Amino acid sequence: MVARWTPPLPAMPAPPPERAWQRLPVPPGYEVQWRRLVDAALEVGMGPDALAEEGMDPVAAARGWKPATVALYSKVARYGGIALPTVRTPEPDPLTLELRPLSQVRSEDPEHLRTVAWCALALGWPATVGQFRTLRRDQVSPTARRVVVRTDDGEWSVPGALTAWHAWEDCRARFPALADSPWVLPALRRGPGPASAVGARLSSQALQVTFAKHAVRTAHHLRLTAPPSRREEVDALAVQYLTLSYDSYRRLALAAGAEPVAPRGAVRARRSIARAAREAIGRRA
Repeated sequence: MVARWTPPLPAMPAPPPERAWQRLPVPPGYEVQWRRLVDAALEVGMGPDALAEEGMDPVAAARGWKPATVALYSKVARYGGIALPTVRTPEPDPLTLELRPLSQVRSEDPEHLRTVAWCALALGWPATVGQFRTLRRDQVSPTARRVVVRTDDGEWSVPGALTAWHAWEDCRARFPALADSPWVLPALRRGPGPASAVGARLSSQALQVTFAKHAVRTAHHLRLTAPPSRREEVDALAVQYLTLSYDSYRRLALAAGAEPVAPRGAVRARRSIARAAREAIGRRA
């Protein structure tokens, strides 16, 4: 049975927030998310009792969390024994989005080519950030017509990714540290950590930031190069790109029909497809 946080009696002062969090057991399997939740709560001076009383709004406002993130950490808090109301994870909005511009090569910049190859692979192999972080080059095989990804979970054929893949491979061949790296998405520069090195495995946070930067730059490129006849359409697409995260990109790829790689997001993608079908029927009626 999960141990639950019990508020202090009226005559007893609440312990300091940091000590109060230490008294709660960490939910098995959610160690990383629990640590992030605790850090976010401590940032605004909230202990478990304050979080249970005031809810996630102060934490979400301080961190700028989106509704999907609030839903995730509310679930983690409940797993840790904090009585928070259930928050349903919002459906992707929009339900569909043109994603191909994010997988098109525009320059010879290594960071650009690395992210373009990632986006191109994700359209047919919509894996999580963690799965891409640990994807090895020997698991990716280009053929004459497509790229094939093979993992312990199966084999995926990715059409339309050859140009991006070969551009990235040609680029990394010019740099020994990248050419020798076993990772599909290696680090391009040294970070602050002592173990960081060019060609090493990137952190999940670094990949998320890289994708967000790529989406914003793609939005600016679309606006600069759009013909007058498509200006309105391109502006609407660029607005979506400005706040697009990789998690949303992956869910949109799943909703567009890509074969699921992991359970995460697959159920929501199926709901999105069903919702889109209902809306289409309603418009025809």
